Amino acid sequence: MFKTNNYEELYFLFCLFLGVQISNAQSDTLLIEKTLQNYMDGSSYNKPEMLLSTFTKNATLYLTGRDGFKLYSPEEYVGFFKNAKIGKFNGRVATILATEVVKDIATAKVEIAGPDRKWIYIDLFLLKKFENGWKIISKTATRVDDGK
Repeated sequence: MFKTNNYEELYFLFCLFLGVQISNAQSDTLLIEKTLQNYMDGSSYNKPEMLLSTFTKNATLYLTGRDGFKLYSPEEYVGFFKNAKIGKFNGRVATILATEVVKDIATAKVEIAGPDRKWIYIDLFLLKKFENGWKIISKTATRVDDGK
């Protein structure tokens, strides 16, 4: 245990520790935003490899579609974009609204709007930190515009 009677030394060590913690949280937030940006670019520009890389292999995606509320795998979700031209913007515009980090897990809230904002969804993500970065482990979404 560190012993000192010098309060300036203790204050300096406390500030250093706090600075490191804040720096780690900021860098995690930036890495999470990078993962989310890859998700958004992958889905907005029909880049299946990029989109798939944002998820863990066993990620769970709970979405309401034509067949009602259903669980999808990352591969099934990426398949929604398979018939579009790779690299061509499809009109989906995404904005990160919020992120919250707790050690090695995080939540994120993202608004996804369709071409000319004809439809708007709020997506909620759960992310986990791994050795190779942050990955989406779960996602759900709900439509928030006046449509169904």
